Amino acid sequence: MAYVSDDYDTPWKDAVTRYFPEFMAFFFPRAHAAIDWSRPYVFLDQELAQLARDGELGKRLVDKLVQVHTCAGAQQWVLVHIEVQGRRESKFSERVFTYHYRVFDRFRRPVASLAVLADRVASWRPQSFVYNLLGCELRFTFAVAKLTDYAPFLDALLTQANPFALVVAAHLLTQQTRGDAARRHAAKRRLARLLYGRDWSKQSIIDLYSLIDWMMRLPTVLELDLWREIRMLERGESMPYVTSIEKIGRKIGRREGLKVGRQEGRQEGRQEGRAEMLALLIETRFGSVPPLVHAHLAAAGSAELDAWARKLFSGASLDDVFNRN
Repeated sequence: MAYVSDDYDTPWKDAVTRYFPEFMAFFFPRAHAAIDWSRPYVFLDQELAQLARDGELGKRLVDKLVQVHTCAGAQQWVLVHIEVQGRRESKFSERVFTYHYRVFDRFRRPVASLAVLADRVASWRPQSFVYNLLGCELRFTFAVAKLTDYAPFLDALLTQANPFALVVAAHLLTQQTRGDAARRHAAKRRLARLLYGRDWSKQSIIDLYSLIDWMMRLPTVLELDLWREIRMLERGESMPYVTSIEKIGRKIGRREGLKVGRQEGRQEGRQEGRAEMLALLIETRFGSVPPLVHAHLAAAGSAELDAWARKLFSGASLDDVFNRN
């Protein structure tokens, strides 16, 4: 069974943006209590990107700069830095300090630097950047949350109302099941069933499962198996879900429909199935299927579909495949 690479970056970025108050409450409750959540907060991604353009900082997976108001009424700047790399980094503390002083230098306001360490080395806990030279001392400390600290309490995470508890649980389960598709399938199924049992809004469940689905990747055959189980749950809950797993299920379902059509000798079913399969391959090759291409596929005959399929992987663009140059 083919190995599917894990993606922590995108789900964490989406989760922090979507659930920022819950993120603060889960990892940094004292800081959360000091923020006035009745007033709007603003993500300053462009401003942070400008501050981080220096090549020495390298590529960062998840960095967030957020403007908030404190309960004391003062406007503050909070630098939320999420580290989702699966390995320790020797200059991590220095980098957090660099971001910190650049933000302060740019805005001239107090800055709170917060870091979540998502690596698997429990002993690695950078919390300060210090140097002392010729009677001059600099000591910079920042708040840290370590995901490995939550591993012994995984079952408890699944009972918490804060959605970020499930994000952390999904992250830990993804790490624990790396290279073991069967265990990951079981863990992902457990999280899916748990979500269906929550008294949350339909949209909240869709959003959370989308994050879990994105993080806990499975081989296609197991995704399809899980999709079937979810569809059975949906029938009982009357809540249709739109996630990447459902999209996979729809695509593979079309292929199964094609097989049935062949068995029954229905030419129309075969033709539609071939067009849908070619659309799936086009999406895999080029990232999307424009409406005009969908129209061409729907109206095409067997010979045209065969010709386009032969050109699909040799053509550099859709124009090459469909002779639109």
